[in-house]
Amino acid sequence: MATQQMQLPAGTLKGSKEAGTATRQMQLLARTLMTPAVALLLIWMIVPLALTIYFATLHYNLLDPDSGQFVGFDNFRYFLTDPAFLASLLNTLVLVGSVLAITILVGIPLALLLDQPVLGRSIVRLMVIAPFFVMPTVSALVWKNLLMHPVSGLFAWIATLFGLTPIDWFNDAPMLAIILIVAWQWLPFATLILLTALQSLDEEQKEAAEMDGAPALSTFIYITLPHLARPITVVILIETIFLLTVFAEIFVTTGGGPGLQTTNIAFLIYSQALIQYDVGSASAGGLVAVVIANIVAFFLVRIVGRNLEA
Repeated sequence: MATQQMQLPAGTLKGSKEAGTATRQMQLLARTLMTPAVALLLIWMIVPLALTIYFATLHYNLLDPDSGQFVGFDNFRYFLTDPAFLASLLNTLVLVGSVLAITILVGIPLALLLDQPVLGRSIVRLMVIAPFFVMPTVSALVWKNLLMHPVSGLFAWIATLFGLTPIDWFNDAPMLAIILIVAWQWLPFATLILLTALQSLDEEQKEAAEMDGAPALSTFIYITLPHLARPITVVILIETIFLLTVFAEIFVTTGGGPGLQTTNIAFLIYSQALIQYDVGSASAGGLVAVVIANIVAFFLVRIVGRNLEA
């Protein structure tokens, strides 16, 4: 009996060793299969970054291919002290903040409307979400030539219909025009995220509030809005990352003008590289943009993390 009792732990130990060996083999196999993909991803990221750092330390101009003098941090100094940098940074902040405000403030009531049981709700939802799948270049051309054109655009026709002077959007209010175009593209995304969150809201809470005689506004403020806090932070995080790199809408409509009124960081880097042909300064600007984006993403991730833990 004692012998049998002594053999049980030995068998158990042998089984655990075999299980541990199998687990290590599976981990080794998984790492082996993942290695090519990870290596390709690292090469895809590191090579462009290394070349950008390399060119940022050179005085390299595309009009003079033989140029390549090492200048150290002069390109960074030139880019950061350029008056266009501060103007483009301010334009970037205005664009990002305005689009976020529009998409959230309009997306919340739009999501509430789409959450109501109405006839043809599926078709309405599809029509609301559709702009998000339109390419930025196409949407910018539609807004520029069909909606905001000062002579033949829809807005000009409406203004003339009421006896008003049509607005030349891209000359008189260029930044507002860019904000409206970009907000139109990102409003479906915010609406979709918020609508999904509304559908997960516990209906018993709303029914209890209605039975207690709570008005609709109070129900929204104390029940619906706190439930939407986390989706709103996710919308802010994702939209901010993409809005920092808005380019096609500006390139197609205003070209960064008039002057520097619609030039953001992304368009300024493009201007340095392919209009002024200064690859060194553009590379330095690209690294500055990466640093700014990482700083913004760091704080946004911390805010989102705190919100999710709450």
